[in-house]
Amino acid sequence: MVQVQNAEELQVKRCVPCEGGVAKYSLDEAQAQLRRLSGWQLSPDGQRIRKEWQVRSFMAGIDFFHRVAEVAEAEKHHPDLHLQRYRHVVVEIWTHAIGGLSENDFILAAKIDALPIEIKK
Repeated sequence: MVQVQNAEELQVKRCVPCEGGVAKYSLDEAQAQLRRLSGWQLSPDGQRIRKEWQVRSFMAGIDFFHRVAEVAEAEKHHPDLHLQRYRHVVVEIWTHAIGGLSENDFILAAKIDALPIEIKK
C-alpha cells in the first residue's frame, strides 16, 4: 500500500525517473490519493488523472501551458495538454513507462495546482 500524501507533501518532492519496473497504483490507492488533491479526476479506465479549467482567454490558457511545461520539464515528467474551444484547458497525467499511475503523477499534479492560472469569472 502506498502512503497517501497531502498536496504540500507532494509539492516538495521530485519526480523519480521511471523506465518501468515501478508498480502501478491500484484503483483504491489512486482514489485515496486523489481525495487529497483538488479537482483532479481518475479516467474511466483508472490509468490517468485529469483536471479541467475554464480560463479567462486563449492567451491565459497558453500562458498556463507554458508554466506547466516549465514544471514538467524540470521534473522530466510530461503530461498531455489540451486546449479546447479556445479557453477550456485540460491536463492529463500518467506514467507512460508503466501504463498507469505512479507517485510521480501525483507530485506533478500537486505542482501544477500551485501554478497561477487566470480562471474565467
